[in-house]
Order: sequence, then C-alpha cells, then structure tokens
Amino acid sequence: MTTTSKKVGFISLGCPKALVDSERILTQLRIEGYDIVPSYENADVVVVNTCGFIDSAKRESLEAIGEALRENGRVIVTGCMGKNADEIRSVHPSVLSVTGPHAYEEVVSAVHDVIPPPTDHDPFIDLVPPQGIKLTPRHYAYLKISEGCNHRCTFCIIPSLRGDLVSRPVGDVMEEAERLVNAGVRELLVISQDTSAYGVDIKYRTGFWNGSPIKANMQGLCEALAHLGVWVRLHYVYPYPHVDNVIPLMADGLILPYLDIPFQHASSRILKLMKRPAASENTLARIKSWRSICPELTLRSTFIVGFPGETAAEFDELLGFLQEAQLDRVGCFKYSAVAGAKANELPDHVAEELKQERWERFMAVQQEISSSRLQAKVGQKIDIIIDEVADDQAIGRSMADAPDIDGLVYLSQPEGLSVGDIVTARITHADDYDLFA
Repeated sequence: MTTTSKKVGFISLGCPKALVDSERILTQLRIEGYDIVPSYENADVVVVNTCGFIDSAKRESLEAIGEALRENGRVIVTGCMGKNADEIRSVHPSVLSVTGPHAYEEVVSAVHDVIPPPTDHDPFIDLVPPQGIKLTPRHYAYLKISEGCNHRCTFCIIPSLRGDLVSRPVGDVMEEAERLVNAGVRELLVISQDTSAYGVDIKYRTGFWNGSPIKANMQGLCEALAHLGVWVRLHYVYPYPHVDNVIPLMADGLILPYLDIPFQHASSRILKLMKRPAASENTLARIKSWRSICPELTLRSTFIVGFPGETAAEFDELLGFLQEAQLDRVGCFKYSAVAGAKANELPDHVAEELKQERWERFMAVQQEISSSRLQAKVGQKIDIIIDEVADDQAIGRSMADAPDIDGLVYLSQPEGLSVGDIVTARITHADDYDLFA
C-alpha cells in the first residue's frame, strides 16, 4: 500500500513544561498519520512552540518564527507568547494561526487546515509508542503534574499566560509515569509551575492506580512514584511546610535527595514586594532541619538581583544567606522588566550597571560555595546515570544533577557502559561545576 506523506516540522522553545506541551502535540499528529521531519525544506508546515516569559525569550521566539517563515513560508505559532497574538502578528503578519499554551486541539486543527490528515493512514501499522512521542533521550522524561499557578509574584506573568493551577488526576499521572518506565525511562523529572501545590485545586481528591488509593498531594504522589523503581527528581518546589514530609522519603532512598526551590531572595522586604512566601530566617532553619534528616540532600535554587528597590544592605543580606545556606546549585537572574508584570510599577528601579555588578558579586560568592561542595565529594563513591558514551569516556549525572541545568560527571574507562545505565563510580577530582570519576 502506498501512502501520501504529510510532513510537519516542529520547533520547541522554552522550559521543560513547554517541552511536554510539544510532546503532546507531536504525539497527536503522529497518531493521525503525520510524519515529523527535522528540516524546513521537507516540511509541509512548521509549528513553532514559543516562550514568552521574559523579553529575551520573546525575541528568540520572534526570530525563530521569522526564520521558519523565510525557510518554509507556512508557519503555525503556539505556546506562551501566543497569548499575545497581536504582538506576533505585528512582526509576522503572514503566520497561519496563533494559539496560547497547552492549546493542543487548536494546534492540531490548524495543521488540519493547512494539510488535511492522511486518508490512507493505518493506525494498526503506523503505531505510536504507548508513552507517546518524547523529545528527551529514552532514559529520562519530564512528568508534568499540573498546569498554571495560583501565585501572583510581581515579577512573573506565568498566571496570565497559563492560568491558575489545574492539577492532573493522580491516577492519570501515575499511568503516564508507568508507561514511561515500561518504555525504558530510568529517571522521572516531576515538573509544574508549583509542584508543592499539587492537588490543592481538587481538594487533594483521592485517586486510584493499579487498584490502590493515592492521595492527590505531593507526598502521596511521591510515595506512589517510589514504587516504580526509578529515579524521581522534584522541580519547582515552593517551600511550604508540607515539603518537610517528603524529606524522609529522600532519606530512605525512595526518591532522589534533590529539591529545586526558587527562593528568589533573602530580604523579607524584597520577598514581600515580590509577593513570595516565606522569610529567610525560617528558610535557613528548615534547610538545617532537612539536612539533619537527609544529609545527602542537594538543594538547587534561583535568585533575582536588582529587583526594584533592592538596597545595598538587602543585597548584602542575600550574600549572607548564600554563605549560611550553602546551596549546591544556584542560578541568578538580573531583574528584567517583563511587559505586564506588576513589579514594573514599583519605584526605585536599580540601574543596569549596578544590577550587573551585583550579579557578578553574587555569582563569585556562589561559585566558591558550589566548588567547595563539589570538592567534598572527591573520594566518595556515588551513583551515576549515563547520558553519553564515547570511546574514551562516558558522561553522566549524579543524583545531585538534573539534565541541562546542573553539572556533569565525566567517567574514564567507559567499557561496557550504555546510555541509561546507573552505575557506581568513585570521584577522583572536581572543578567549579563538574565531577570526574
């Protein structure tokens, strides 16, 4: 039987949550018989999944749309920047359609309008794997547990882009996780806008998986995921008190001893201006408590310097917090005025050159802390998940390292190793960011 191929090109920009949106769209297109192609010239239409979180991401999205139009001519736009369709069309009026984030059905419908689904597609021959189309390597995958966010942080426009929190039923989450593990995934990266708030919108309604009841909250989900026998890594965790409940699970080896918590600042006044939860002194006490329960806990965080009104004393308070908290992995951003963010209306914006100076001082302090914590691992034996294998070395990550944002582990003598293996290795030395084993 001959088939008439209908080909879609795809560009996915932005965060892991957007990547999951892309995976869902691609899965549906493949179910309907479309081919996904990696080049402009072979595509009948190109879909661009945009990011609209900060101005630099918007510029990248507009550039990607422009390139797709030049190289192909038929472009469908979706994603976070798609909430501002007028902004996109003012620059690129010839795009075929514009939709916002997680508008899966609308994107697929827009593809139908350009190239109708293949009429000779046989779903029993052109099978899509049970886990769907994944854009990550086979051995790890992002598991999105909710959409949106109930917070109204003054520097952020995510709720206006993605709406309020909508938690997925816990049974659906577990069924997806099980499909991924059965397909060979060894590491699940749990993501959302606010992982700690999972289930609050559905009043933590009990769900079922394999006939067993599961409470739809972060602890219940983590306890269930632990039964799958793979690495489970938590991202985007707000430091609510109930986060304390998952630390013993980490200490017992049920989920990875890793928390990605965006603290954002240490000054209580700046945190109030940001409309962020928690005060720094409480945070430091809780970090100390967490580490007493689970000494191997890795803490990753992000911070903003140069927020409107930030004084020299408050910046020094932030540096003092870093020294006290001894966080393992830290990202830092200079405050950027995002269109639509409430923080833009605050007085006393910090000059760009002062933001740059504070950013450099912040990074210098944190680099010394991170380097020291890595040096302390020299001589230890730790578990490594293998991401790449070459003739002379393998590259992997420890339990302390999430893909793309944290460090790497370079292993000599890679004989017999395969991608996705989890092996025990002895750390021989470290630099500022990576380990060697």
